Amino acid sequence: MSLFIKRVTDIFFSFFGILLMLPIWIVIGIAIKLDSKGPIFYIHKRAGLRRKEFNCYKFRSMYVGSEKNILVSGPDDERVTKVGHFIRKSSLDETPQLINVLLGDMSIVGPRPALPSQVEEFTGNESDKLLVKPGLTGWTQVNGRNALSYKKRLELDSWYAKNWNLLLDLKIIFKTFFVIFKQEGIYDVK
Repeated sequence: MSLFIKRVTDIFFSFFGILLMLPIWIVIGIAIKLDSKGPIFYIHKRAGLRRKEFNCYKFRSMYVGSEKNILVSGPDDERVTKVGHFIRKSSLDETPQLINVLLGDMSIVGPRPALPSQVEEFTGNESDKLLVKPGLTGWTQVNGRNALSYKKRLELDSWYAKNWNLLLDLKIIFKTFFVIFKQEGIYDVK
């Protein structure tokens, strides 16, 4: 029953979230096109529930082709466009994932979606995060985000997957607004 309520809630909030965000998305799309050449969206493969791969949607925040240069992301990352810095800092780059939520690939709350190559390297309890759908926000995002080590993020994701309930999801949603407002843990630190 809880999974049914979670899915109905996901559909409701993603549908109305998309309607609410549409005017902002149009402005962001125009700004991205004016700022640099390339597509508005960055679409990439991610692993979700039970390792099922899906196309994850984000606004493009880097120059085309720069994702091949593996660097630690930070406020001075030269790969990031001017508009990209703003949409990352405000977390608006992730909002197109509401489409993923509506399609059923993601949930409003859950672990962040993993790269398929990362999933192949999971050991022990790390793969527990694949027991639930990935989310727009989650336990890791409200407890340090990218300021945490990769290992700690996996621990928190696994903990959430084994302990999730609707009350915990409400707590995470509430805390998410404060994290976004304070702009905490946006860039990798460890």
